[in-house]
Amino acid sequence: MDSRNPRQQIDSIIRLRRRRELYPSVADIEPPKRNRPIFGTTTILLTGFALLILVGGCLLTLPVAHNGNGYTAMETSFFTSVSAVTVTGHTVVDSSTYWSTFGHAVIFLLMTVGGLGFMVISTFILLLIGQRSTLQERILTRGLMRDTVGVDQMGGLRHLSRMVIGAVFLLYLAGAAVIFTQLQGLEGISFLRSLWHSLFLSVSSVNNAGFNIFPEAPGGSSVARFASNPILMITMTVLIILGGLGWVLLVDIFRKRRISRFSLETKLVLVTSIVLWFLGAGVLFLSEFANSQTMGAFNWTDKVLGAIFQSVSGRTAGFLIVDFGEVKDVTKSTFSGLMFIGGAAGSVAGGIKVATFAVLMAAVISSLRGRPHAEAFGREIHQSQLHRALTVAVLGLGIIAVAATILTTLEPEVPFLDIIFDTVSAFGTTGASTGIISDMGLGSKILFMVLMYVGRLGPVALALALAPEDDTEVYRFATESVKIG
Repeated sequence: MDSRNPRQQIDSIIRLRRRRELYPSVADIEPPKRNRPIFGTTTILLTGFALLILVGGCLLTLPVAHNGNGYTAMETSFFTSVSAVTVTGHTVVDSSTYWSTFGHAVIFLLMTVGGLGFMVISTFILLLIGQRSTLQERILTRGLMRDTVGVDQMGGLRHLSRMVIGAVFLLYLAGAAVIFTQLQGLEGISFLRSLWHSLFLSVSSVNNAGFNIFPEAPGGSSVARFASNPILMITMTVLIILGGLGWVLLVDIFRKRRISRFSLETKLVLVTSIVLWFLGAGVLFLSEFANSQTMGAFNWTDKVLGAIFQSVSGRTAGFLIVDFGEVKDVTKSTFSGLMFIGGAAGSVAGGIKVATFAVLMAAVISSLRGRPHAEAFGREIHQSQLHRALTVAVLGLGIIAVAATILTTLEPEVPFLDIIFDTVSAFGTTGASTGIISDMGLGSKILFMVLMYVGRLGPVALALALAPEDDTEVYRFATESVKIG
């Protein structure tokens, strides 16, 4: 022992574990309970619109709602109610002559509440999806909510709803004022009647509803009598475009003002929409230029302006200056595709949405250029958003395919292309029609009502369902390649 070390050396005691202590301890831990409220966002959305349709259908059934005696058939009243609430514009009767002033007022309230309510609710849901996005997505889109809709957190939604409602009502009144200047004194109608028709047409245009109660020749679902009125056509075109772009995108444009500062979604929607508008106008102008049943009798100015108006309206609103039952097959096919795409997310327009189509096109172009990820305007699109876009598009095509197959079985005498056109129009809540619905049976009309309801609420509910619940992935499978092409 070292004498310089004052500490005494002691024995070390080593204790061997007993055999039972060598086995691991297993503790039973209950998984955390997930709060799944019965009345979730999706349930409230679907139930609320269903109740609104029910109330509207019952009111339209009353004798006071139509020009005639007795009650309106339930298939007619509820079809109109579904079409008004979903701002589609499909009709089975002449809206201008069949319904009374009370009926017109009910339709007006249904499409106002349905359109404005959907715009506000869909904006809320888009913000909710942003709150439920993955951490990587939130990093990539940092500040987007604040820059586009003016709120940083979900707590600012009450203020946002007031802004949306106020701006839309101002747009209603501004559009009605311009339209009133074109309707005042027309065919000797009174001042109050002109004011009522102007407000109705303005709300219907902004909401992309396609309803028109002004007396028509020959029908009540189009604005063909105004095809030679450039002021009215341009006004309605602007209103339809603003309603089809949506609040989020318009605020982003208003605040940024410069294209280089726009968000990626705004750039995609604007560029894609412009391409689609010119595509529809070009196809309609060239294919119907000499068609005596559609635009053949128009002069050059009316043909150009009418083609632009019909391209904008035919994709989202459903106002018609040409009879789609008489157009060429290439026109029907082109507009079927345009209606399937629809308008922007968060707007009153239906379809799979322009951003969905733009993301898919960006992925295709990037793949053709050999890029490993979808890219657009110098930005990379997150892979999960590409998956959601693909899911929405494929499910939309599947719904249309199934519905068209059923309708072909129920209505074998109707041309298949007409069935496809009206089916896509109902799913896209557009309202443009070849005129086949009014002569169909009850089963076909019910199917069209389901299509309008699903087309209005389905994409939003699906987007909410596809949004991730948390930021972590528990596991990932091993990667394996498959042969493509």
